Amino acid sequence: MSESELSVSEQQQIRLEKLDELNRLGVAPYAYNFQVSHLAEDVRKNDSYITATPDEPGEAVRVSLAGRIMTRRIMGKASFFTIQDSSGTIQVYLRRDDIGVELYNDVFKKLVDIGDFVGIKGFVFKTRTGETTIHTEEFTFLTKTVRPLPTPKEVVNEEGETVTYDAFADKELRYRQRYVDLVVNPDVKDTFVKRTRMVQAMRNFMNSRGYLEVETPILQPVYGGASARPFVTHHNALDMQLYLRIANELYLKRLIVGGFDGVYEFSKDFRNEGLSRFHNPEFTQVELYVAYKDYIWMMEFMEKMVEHVAITLHNSTQVKVGDHIIDFKSPWPRLPMYEAIERETGYDLSGKNRDEIMEIAKSLQIHTEKSMGKGKLIDEIFGEFVEPKLIQPTFITDYPVEMSPLAKKHRTKAGLVERFEAICNGKEIANAFSELNDPVDQRNRFEEQAKLRSAGDEEAMSVDEDFLRSIEYGMPPTAGIGIGIDRLAMIMTNSESIRDVLFFPLMRPDQRS
Repeated sequence: MSESELSVSEQQQIRLEKLDELNRLGVAPYAYNFQVSHLAEDVRKNDSYITATPDEPGEAVRVSLAGRIMTRRIMGKASFFTIQDSSGTIQVYLRRDDIGVELYNDVFKKLVDIGDFVGIKGFVFKTRTGETTIHTEEFTFLTKTVRPLPTPKEVVNEEGETVTYDAFADKELRYRQRYVDLVVNPDVKDTFVKRTRMVQAMRNFMNSRGYLEVETPILQPVYGGASARPFVTHHNALDMQLYLRIANELYLKRLIVGGFDGVYEFSKDFRNEGLSRFHNPEFTQVELYVAYKDYIWMMEFMEKMVEHVAITLHNSTQVKVGDHIIDFKSPWPRLPMYEAIERETGYDLSGKNRDEIMEIAKSLQIHTEKSMGKGKLIDEIFGEFVEPKLIQPTFITDYPVEMSPLAKKHRTKAGLVERFEAICNGKEIANAFSELNDPVDQRNRFEEQAKLRSAGDEEAMSVDEDFLRSIEYGMPPTAGIGIGIDRLAMIMTNSESIRDVLFFPLMRPDQRS
């Protein structure tokens, strides 16, 4: 019976027996260390390592690599296998005469499995087929795996087509077992490498302009900075209720009050909301606040920064996302919110009160609830009819004041605030304001939010007295922005779901037996 026909539990039992045998033979199944000199990719790309005569290497460059065995082909006294390290895979040639009869026959042939970690030392040559290969002179066993990898198998069918079986392709299982996904689907690693490079590019962009990276509290006595339901926890020693932050905005503004001209933070935020292709309750955003600037300046800053990110990752301002080619070359289009809604629905919402907008929403077959205020209703209409159609990066500007309790009133348009959202590929990727620094106006806005909470809106903000006190000491004119790292990473890596750009997304309890 082949290994593929055995159940996982049977295969595990066989591997546990091999583990016992390794211990009996005195071969350490879990080594403490191994000196690595090269990565697989380094060796593959450097022809100067290759010796012309593999049987007489002479002064050939010796290399030392370690990794996980992914395939193997035993041919009596010699074998070929591949190892996979953090850079990729490389073929290895192993002979009984080089490493000894016992190590080859009793350990490698009988007790080593696909998935085990080994260390090899030797020299590099090319096979007759031109494949770069390491000729092993020393073989060290490093780690015994007791659970088999779900390794895919390729078979050529009667029509001559290559068919893959047993691929680790189940999306949910891949999210739950990302550690396995990274091993058997190497392209997944590229997504996360790009995500890290994206964050580094943004950090470098902000650092180069003199802005200071800071840290602010995750546990907060009063949550604020966004409209969302928080996660609630309890501090035993202080006997007080605390909240996981939904945003870091109000703390960063306190630092502007304190005298910093520009501060930013890549923050983990937490919102007690549902799961979807675009939402994870734990997510990452970067927020930046710059004194003496406004939202117009911030639009220019953001489009230049994201353009820089695209070029860093793709050597182009153009990025393929699904069936679209998205171009991040600045400047991006700018469109007032009411104008955008009227263009798609035929309704001009400017000057309308809450009840009038409620009737319009109902006529558009938008789901409504009695607790919805004017801002919530407008947001629902925009999200249904406008946002999904904005594929190329676009700034939606000049929001109703009811939607923006932390934004400054528009300098020329009554009833609006100086706010923009950047929409791309049908979803918001950033939110920014000319920040409200009038403490009287801010208190009034918080109190309006409190009324909405009393009416049943669980996402309305609370009154933060300490933040109000801080801006009573005076906050200079300030521009602020929050950029969703996960959503931007989805676009920059051409990923369909937010879970594709999170190593360990939150999942429902596994119901499988």
